[in-house]
Amino acid sequence: MKILVTGGCGFIGSNFIHRCFDLKNDFEITNLDAMYTGSNNLNFQKPSKKEYKFVKGDICNENLIKKLIKDVDIIINFAAESHVDRSIVDSKRFIHSNVLGVHSILEALRKYDDKKFLQISTDEVYGECLKGSFKESRQLNPSNPYASTKAAAEMLINSYKRTYGLDIVITRCANNFGPRQYPEKLIPRTILSALKNESIPIHGDGLARRQWIHVFDHCDAILKIISNWKSSSIYNISSNVEKPNIEVVKIILKKMKKSTDLLNFVKDRPGQDKRYSINSEKIKKELNFKSSINFNKGIEDTISWYLQNRNWSKKIILKNIKSTPWAK
Repeated sequence: MKILVTGGCGFIGSNFIHRCFDLKNDFEITNLDAMYTGSNNLNFQKPSKKEYKFVKGDICNENLIKKLIKDVDIIINFAAESHVDRSIVDSKRFIHSNVLGVHSILEALRKYDDKKFLQISTDEVYGECLKGSFKESRQLNPSNPYASTKAAAEMLINSYKRTYGLDIVITRCANNFGPRQYPEKLIPRTILSALKNESIPIHGDGLARRQWIHVFDHCDAILKIISNWKSSSIYNISSNVEKPNIEVVKIILKKMKKSTDLLNFVKDRPGQDKRYSINSEKIKKELNFKSSINFNKGIEDTISWYLQNRNWSKKIILKNIKSTPWAK
């Protein structure tokens, strides 16, 4: 199978490519990445495989997308701006990548009737969930600019499926963690800040709750979807592990033998959703998917990865997130 992975130098995309080759799948992969925020060429330090090709480019480049799509069987779109804090400060790039980028792919796909498209979306499109868990049929109600751009992409996709008969599947996954995650996100930022004995900003009271899944489990779910393709399906993906942010940070500090004195409570994020929760029974029943990585073991492995790959994080310059603008 020939796959075009967009955003394959980012966190989830790079792990997916590594996972494919580690599991020795019979794939030929082209990785298209514009190398914007979150992408890192250090995610591919091993010698290139003949089944792997990297192309630097923007998914909004329609001519490039058309050229690359011509030779593949499936497009998996990981390319996205994904940090909520940055989307609140400046959402323009989020609209560019998350909406216009998807539009570019959809336009290119209109010329083919034999291509599959897998859109990697997010559980944040549902918005805040104070009780129970949202199923795939739940109406989308995003709360922040990032989530809104991902929801907008889904609306475009739905219209193109209906109007042009495109073969598309959408996934909505819970919060990922694991190796190669850009250090602006909660878990790697906590690890790297604790390593330097720097303060760790906690939004509000830290009680906002999120579901967590190891990125390897997410990648395995994607592989199951590809192998058992059901056109027009939507799948929630979660391990059903739910924790408040403050608990996640304290678990990391305890495992690193660091003091909770590093915690720095700051003003809450504007429009903060207190809880996300998705029901992932559909993918469990239809595709027999179940996460296999225990949260505590996954956190330990993630801490070890960052400690063993310090040069990876040293090469990254974090922009616009050294402090929380609205907390000043």
